[in-house]
Amino acid sequence: MNFTKILTHWYSVNKRSLPWRNTKNPYYIWLSEIIMQQTQIKQGLPYYEAFVTNYPTVFDLAQANEQDVLKLWQGLGYYSRARNLHASAKYIANELNGHFPTTYSDLLKLKGVGDYTASAIASICFNAPTAVVDGNVYRVLSRYFGIDTPINSTKGIKAFKTLATTLLDTKNPGDYNQAVMEFGATQCKPKNPDCTVCPLKNSCEALQQHRVDQLPVKLKKTKVTNKHFNFLVFISEDQRTLFEKRSEKGIWQNLYQFPLIESEDAILSEDFKTHPLVSRFFDTIDFSYSLYNTETIIHKLSHQHLYTKFWIIEVKQLPEKGIPISKLKTYPTPILIGNFIDSFNF
Repeated sequence: MNFTKILTHWYSVNKRSLPWRNTKNPYYIWLSEIIMQQTQIKQGLPYYEAFVTNYPTVFDLAQANEQDVLKLWQGLGYYSRARNLHASAKYIANELNGHFPTTYSDLLKLKGVGDYTASAIASICFNAPTAVVDGNVYRVLSRYFGIDTPINSTKGIKAFKTLATTLLDTKNPGDYNQAVMEFGATQCKPKNPDCTVCPLKNSCEALQQHRVDQLPVKLKKTKVTNKHFNFLVFISEDQRTLFEKRSEKGIWQNLYQFPLIESEDAILSEDFKTHPLVSRFFDTIDFSYSLYNTETIIHKLSHQHLYTKFWIIEVKQLPEKGIPISKLKTYPTPILIGNFIDSFNF
């Protein structure tokens, strides 16, 4: 059975109609690949359409204000993708005169572009024989060939890249790469795939060995840590609040938030005003307070869970220069903050 030919034929019949599949323009392919990283199509598609509408060319994206780019990205998560996207657009527009890199090695020079993205763009746009390996590809290959080497180990990453390369249709690499990814996304799904209709069922090792639900194998993730976040939502008599930009490196870099107090343990409402972290923050300011959410909001990130409380702080005047509350929604924020602003309805 020819694995490659079967998948390519399956793709020609079953592929979903997606806007970036109607073009070879590397700018649009690049946008789609960055937006769809660790994102489902149904969630990422509106963002792709919004970026294409607002920034139809790489020059438009390069000339954009980073704050506007982050605002458009809001809710998609992994904000470093948006910052890297913007930085790379400026590099292409200013250093390469708008000419998109055409080779795998040159694509790797773009900020935020790794092996997978470079391989995808090079093969789809420029017919380069570079094999893609993403989560979907790992799953298809590990199940079909019965490979239990951990996909997130150094050995596994090398082995699966080598295998993917040997299977590549060098005459039509773009369609084959999209075929194996699409197959993993819609047929060989992570949970409960319908193997009865799979065109590879007669030669799939995992199916024959009853190991479909055991593959692929992953090494255990880094231990998740818990943090307690206390956001201070100031409201002054003249309807202003404090909103600060996160400048330190991290997933929320350059996004905006209310002043934050991190504590080792949960701060109780009755202890709030006298808590050492709180009293040091306010010093001599007179204020009244209330806890907005009676149940702690748990915001789950890849390696940490944020146990979050929003404290409403009412003051006559702000301790420093603030912004009008009416302007809050114009700032790019983490989804945690954006959801609060929507629900509080200032």
